[in-house]
Amino acid sequence: MDPAIGWTAVDTASDLAAIVRTLRAAGCVFAEDEAALLVAAAGTPEALAAMVARRVDGFPLEHILGWVEFCGLRVEVDPDVFVPRRRTELLARRAAAVAARAREVTVVDLACGCGAVGLAVARLARDVTLYAVDIQPAAVACARRNLRPVGGSVHEGDLFDPLPVDLRGRVDVLVANVPYVPSDAVDTMPPEARVHEPRVALDGGTDGLDVLRRVAGTARDWLAPGGYVLMEVGEDQIGTALAALAAGGLDPAVDRDDDLAATIVTGHSPQ
Repeated sequence: MDPAIGWTAVDTASDLAAIVRTLRAAGCVFAEDEAALLVAAAGTPEALAAMVARRVDGFPLEHILGWVEFCGLRVEVDPDVFVPRRRTELLARRAAAVAARAREVTVVDLACGCGAVGLAVARLARDVTLYAVDIQPAAVACARRNLRPVGGSVHEGDLFDPLPVDLRGRVDVLVANVPYVPSDAVDTMPPEARVHEPRVALDGGTDGLDVLRRVAGTARDWLAPGGYVLMEVGEDQIGTALAALAAGGLDPAVDRDDDLAATIVTGHSPQ
């Protein structure tokens, strides 16, 4: 941060305006909103100066604050952990709608990151038994804190591998926000993502759908009769993703939300 700003306390409109100008010059599109959040989070002027400096250096706002708002919930998110996007609220809300159709539903959140999707499903649907999995240790630690209040069980490992074997054939809702960015496109992402988020949470292989295919090919073994798997994809990946679900023995469908610029595909296991 430019030391010329030199505030000692943010208690005047000019102080706040200086922070907004600093953030806007660094390329923050929503500089006013970010400034207000940073001011509210900082306990001292020194802490605020450090937080603004980190934001100017390109750290994600959510990593600086230590939380992200998702489906109306405040979810903790640690440094080096994938930050859930607002568009993924479509995935969480559709999964919650499916889970709410019955009582005592078993939900699995694969590639859970900080656990935001699983937490939202548990809060919105209630009466669920929740399991979550991620391959990254930092994400697992973060998800365990977030999911403890809803009784979620978080496992470290690759997709289905660490899940209890007695869940096979018993999962009612399987939600998997797996990486779907093509490998060649990762380096074109904003620095907030490609520098500060783990590549394993972004890189989906040559066409972006390598991990999705693995989930689609195995999901039916884990789903209960009539169960659902839901995954987020890019608009240009819909056809390939639907074909992968069909090849896995599932009835595929697609859902979109133009306001969120979000697309999900679902697979329904036969009764």
